[in-house]
Amino acid sequence: MVLPAAAATERIVLPLPALAPAEVAGDRVISRLREEGHAALRVGGCIRDRLLGRTVADVDVATSALPAQVQDLFPRTYAVGAAFGVIIVHADNGIDIEVATFREERGYADGRHPDEIRFAGPAEDAQRRDFTINALYYDPPAGTLLDFTGGLRDLQRGMVRAIGDPAARFREDGLRLLRAVRFAAELGFELDPATAAAVTELATGLERISAERVSTELTRMLTGRAPAVALRRLSELGLLKHWLPEVDAMGGVCQPPQFHPEGDVWQHTLAMLELLRGASETLAWAVLLHDVGKPPTFEFRDGRERFPRHARVGADAVRDIFGRLRASRQLADDVAEIVANHMSFADVDKMRPATIRRLMARPTFADELELHRLDCLASHGKLDNYVFLLDQIAARAAEPAIPPPLLTGDDVLALGLPPGPRVGLILREVQERQLNGELRTSQEALEWAKAWLKND
Repeated sequence: MVLPAAAATERIVLPLPALAPAEVAGDRVISRLREEGHAALRVGGCIRDRLLGRTVADVDVATSALPAQVQDLFPRTYAVGAAFGVIIVHADNGIDIEVATFREERGYADGRHPDEIRFAGPAEDAQRRDFTINALYYDPPAGTLLDFTGGLRDLQRGMVRAIGDPAARFREDGLRLLRAVRFAAELGFELDPATAAAVTELATGLERISAERVSTELTRMLTGRAPAVALRRLSELGLLKHWLPEVDAMGGVCQPPQFHPEGDVWQHTLAMLELLRGASETLAWAVLLHDVGKPPTFEFRDGRERFPRHARVGADAVRDIFGRLRASRQLADDVAEIVANHMSFADVDKMRPATIRRLMARPTFADELELHRLDCLASHGKLDNYVFLLDQIAARAAEPAIPPPLLTGDDVLALGLPPGPRVGLILREVQERQLNGELRTSQEALEWAKAWLKND
């Protein structure tokens, strides 16, 4: 999209194409506020994305109406931050619109929330926001854009620039350090030099942010449009080592060039992230952390680099990392399982049928298989085992991964065997032979069990 000419605080006429559902809902909220005599504008990321030709999924509204007035005007609201002037309006079409009163903010003792707010106008409201490209306002009835911080010029230049003093903006809320990187990566923009310098200078500010907020921001980077760009910039700016020191330690850890011509563990991981496009959070985190066990297990032996038990060590590290980030137990369990199993794919062509079927029955198998594909493409490039498994999937498409057992414990006890560990041993051996195709019916399984008991 061709952006209009930039101007400081001028009202710029802005022709816009058909509206997204969220914009329609937001404009209805704006119309209702204006009917009662309040100023109301679209603001923030919805304007940025519209100007860049991107899909608009969420709309924020800024208004002169006070929180209580907003709640009086709309039947379904939620005071997510009434003390800071923020109300969620549940629109008729099921879309939530965040409505915030124009305000100034002063003092951030806790590094996140303002100590003092004063309701003001749009020009003052713009100065409290994080980046210029997120501080654009749009007046739907007039079709005009209000730019108080040079955000339109920065959109044209492809630049993420903090409003005012970058250090002051980051001290107000340390999460903005991560948001700067995410926006730059997601939009394909550069960081303004002064903004980048402040990020590096204040990188330790990440330690003041709640783990949950950091985890959410990192996940958004990993599942976004350019995870490799985002993680590379986190490393270059000195942010990575504060929350993910295990990942930062990958840099400079050499690998056998015959298997990894792409370089060290960090370069290999970035190469895999380059191949990610809209991945689930489970797969994205598994890609980032799949070799996190290599730095602590590195040794040079028999003429080359080796990493004994790095998959198991990596799985333990995954649980430590997600504990630190206070991520969900389910995410930690799934990613740890994928990391623990990722080396098993190297020998699938030598596995017994029963072992392959158990592998395919794992709840995380789909993500494990995709991780294996990316792992190969980002290193030696050989996909033989991946194709082998696709063939196995196709051959068993009409079968359950693990079929119902041919025998039960009661069946074994009926043969005269007393309760005890030998019952389980027989059941496991029968299942193994069933999965290998050696036993196909319950009668065959019973005959085998009888012979086993006779010869035991």
